[in-house]
Amino acid sequence: MAGIRRIIVCASLCLLTSVGLAAEPASKAELWKKIEPFTKPPAEFAGQRGEYRSPLLFSNGEQAKTPEDWQRRRKEIAAKWHERLGAWPPLVEKPKVEKLETVSREGYTQHHVRVQISPDGKQADGYLLIPAGTGPFPAVFVPFYEPQTSIGEGAKGRGTHDYGLQLVKRGFVTLSIGTPGGVEKIWLDTRQLLTEAGDEQGRQPLTLLAYVAANCHTALAQMPEVDPQRIGVIGLSYGGKWSMFASCLHQPFACAVWSDPGIVFNEKNSNVNYWEPWYLGYEPNAKRKAGVPSETNPRTGLYKRMKDAGEDLVDLHALMAPRPVLVSGGTEDPPRNWIPLQHLTEINERLGQPNRVAMSARKTHVPTADALQLELDFLEYWLKYGLK
Repeated sequence: MAGIRRIIVCASLCLLTSVGLAAEPASKAELWKKIEPFTKPPAEFAGQRGEYRSPLLFSNGEQAKTPEDWQRRRKEIAAKWHERLGAWPPLVEKPKVEKLETVSREGYTQHHVRVQISPDGKQADGYLLIPAGTGPFPAVFVPFYEPQTSIGEGAKGRGTHDYGLQLVKRGFVTLSIGTPGGVEKIWLDTRQLLTEAGDEQGRQPLTLLAYVAANCHTALAQMPEVDPQRIGVIGLSYGGKWSMFASCLHQPFACAVWSDPGIVFNEKNSNVNYWEPWYLGYEPNAKRKAGVPSETNPRTGLYKRMKDAGEDLVDLHALMAPRPVLVSGGTEDPPRNWIPLQHLTEINERLGQPNRVAMSARKTHVPTADALQLELDFLEYWLKYGLK
């Protein structure tokens, strides 16, 4: 839940109208010229990988040296993460998309929708935006606390992270959803999902959010307006964590933007709060107060087990390889987070796919106009031009 108040405060300092878009679409070369500088770490962090265990090391200590080795190692990491987080329920084969209201906008059509996110018919409220013209179009899934902000109708920073609206103007189909039930019930609804899924599975909320995203990906992929091979995901803050776990755990996402989620554990920053029960700290019957862990308020759930074992999120990032990802860094992802991120760049280099990891820096949590532009450029480059 941490982050809602800061987003509201920061948003009041940001643009109140949509960021102006180029009159003509940028070319592949023009987009890459903007992105390429962000694919290299600052000199002070170049070549540093910290004390994190290399994701290239198998559990038996052997190293993945070839692309074939990496595919075996990737399966090992994915299995480990599903074991840590709790196995997913079965994915929905053909998610239903119910259109509640349709409105014609300038250059696109807006559908208020409900999307099926579980086999038992549970739905998520959202907005599907489809550009004018002839598809199939690339598409982007946009998760956040609630979907209105993502389409420019919310109160949390229009023009700075209204990703669904910004991207449909660039020719993308976008599906924006919020936590099932809405902002005020984030924990209660996640808790309900856990109960329905079965507490005995020990499932953590972030894996269930990733599961929701996977079903939304399927819903998009089955739409005739969408190119199923060119579906990305972007999110800020809570949505950034959601996007990170979704893209890493569901390989069909073609690329991703993680906007200031906090990509590794950090108990010195109270907003990098993976310890909370609505992220990785869920534990049945645990009675822990929100806030940074301490002697009087100890860690719980998977977060505790991982910290006790000296583990972090670096091997989760590795599951993105070699798909492109931009870490749009702010107060939770400062430039020093290039250190853990260089494990992912190393894997991509071994796979012969360099320059597929990028990271930017800003002094705010909510994107600045420049940060937003880079996020949009990154998705446009890779989903329109960069993927083979």
